[in-house]
Amino acid sequence: MSFTQRTHTCGEIRVSHVDSEVTLNGWVNNLRDHGGLVFVDVRDRYGLTQVVLDPEKFPEAENLRSESCISITGKVVEREGGKNPNLATGDVELIVSSYELLNQSAVLPFPVSDEDRMQKVNEELRVKHRYLDLRRPTMLKKLQMRSAATKLIRDYLDAEGFVDVETPIITKSTPEGARDYLVPYRIEPGKFYALPQSPQQYKQLLMVAGIEKYYQIARCFRDEAQRADRQPEFTQLDLEMSFVTQEDILTLMEGLTIQVVNGLISEFDLDKEPLTTFERMTYDESMERFGNDKPDLRFGLELFDVSSAVANSDFGVFKGAIGAGGKVRGVLYPGGSKLSRKDIRELEDLPKDCGGKGLATIMVLAEGQEAEGAVEFEDLRLKSGILKFLKPDEITAILDGAEAKPGDLICLAADSYDVTCSVLSAVRLFIGNKLELRDPRQLSFVYVLDFPLVNWNEDEQRWDPSHHPFTSPKAADVHLLDTDPGAIRADCYDLVCNGVEWASGSIRIHDPVLQSRIFDLIGVTKQQQEERFGHILEAFSFGAPPHGGIAPGIDRLVMLLTDDENIREVIAFPKVGQGYDPLMDAPSTIDETQWSEMGLKQAPNSESQPE
Repeated sequence: MSFTQRTHTCGEIRVSHVDSEVTLNGWVNNLRDHGGLVFVDVRDRYGLTQVVLDPEKFPEAENLRSESCISITGKVVEREGGKNPNLATGDVELIVSSYELLNQSAVLPFPVSDEDRMQKVNEELRVKHRYLDLRRPTMLKKLQMRSAATKLIRDYLDAEGFVDVETPIITKSTPEGARDYLVPYRIEPGKFYALPQSPQQYKQLLMVAGIEKYYQIARCFRDEAQRADRQPEFTQLDLEMSFVTQEDILTLMEGLTIQVVNGLISEFDLDKEPLTTFERMTYDESMERFGNDKPDLRFGLELFDVSSAVANSDFGVFKGAIGAGGKVRGVLYPGGSKLSRKDIRELEDLPKDCGGKGLATIMVLAEGQEAEGAVEFEDLRLKSGILKFLKPDEITAILDGAEAKPGDLICLAADSYDVTCSVLSAVRLFIGNKLELRDPRQLSFVYVLDFPLVNWNEDEQRWDPSHHPFTSPKAADVHLLDTDPGAIRADCYDLVCNGVEWASGSIRIHDPVLQSRIFDLIGVTKQQQEERFGHILEAFSFGAPPHGGIAPGIDRLVMLLTDDENIREVIAFPKVGQGYDPLMDAPSTIDETQWSEMGLKQAPNSESQPE
């Protein structure tokens, strides 16, 4: 169709354009009928301009609907009153001389132009009509930030001599921690491609090929349970380097992150503190201080350990846990002695979701605070059901370990070391949220280093790789492979921000003999090694260089910068629960011809699942 094309964007008009005739193309953001005049805000991706229609000249204007697509021509005038200082075009308006209705909008499923009301709209409805949801300036900004982030990444890595290389999307199915998405191979029924969980093996093969510095903005696919920071398909920066040490990769990644994040803060005027340098800690230190390997460093409240002080306690829970090789550890809730019984119950219920048996609490009463059953202890007044089982020196050790003051609440967990980590990490984050200690302006990046190479899988009675099977053990620990695998540290590292793992990487194994030994350790038989990984073992035999890399998540970075709690908010077309796409109604059934072409048939009592 022919239409009058715009001369300016809707965010471009200023006082300098007064008396000019301009044409705008865009959507009706909203209409306001003031009797003698109709005011219409016209919006495009660049901004919004107020236009004025005379209903006598344009009687049909009253039929315009929000989100209808229009072309408007008119004269720019300075607003005589009611200027809008919050709008870039707020000093002017357009007196309409003609307009064209390019496409009338149907009745909207939700109020696109009302951000407050949009916060209450069902997410699945928003995703079903994502093309409307993305018209909102807040959503558009997120896509623009993603675009700017990838440009900044490319600029940085190009300057560092990296080569952007694409790797295949349909590849071989190999175990990498999550289930593969499989693609039937039509020509030979019974064979399948897999979508890549990451380009892990391909980037290592590129190092064997001598590329030395590789990267790509890669699409990855994992059939795993969804969480707030997971999607079935996601985007990561994938990079790999040859002839490097762990320090080389950490230094490069820190420089890249600072340049990208600070660039986005500046370009989009984000209310964030610019980055300077990153902290570092070992995996063991992170677990000891914060109870997890993704510490949120925006606040303290570090865990404390009183196991040695209460090892001989008359309190059976403490004594039993320590006797079984466990720990008694705790975290302080500042000001928590004034919590209501309901709040205390909520706190004590947290362990149930973390595999724990419970949480013991000790109130350190504030001056003048009354509580039934409180007891005097030195110059403090305490309340707890466990005090009668504790000796004075044990109480003192707990108070000292917690660094408790009047008005505080001490939270204690007694269980295996891993369970106390899980429980107290959850309690610490709960306290941080309740006390609003997690400053949204702060981006606290920290490297977590020296993860264990393998973890014992009690259910299957075997060793599982902590990261993936291509991670190199530290040279100093290789001698433990046959005697104490659980004590081996890996040459791997995570980059964490505000309690979210943003990037993960490692120095890789490049020796085929060592790689085969690691496969042996994690239960991959020689036959399986040949079938699943023969290609990479063979490649390593042709002079593979030492190499390593890292893979930060693009989606997660934007999520951190936009303060969104769910990764779906920063993806153009996300999946919702269980990987469902309400926009395309996918996954969907296929017809009989397609089943036949693939050499598959439906399982009994199923309309959509192949055998």
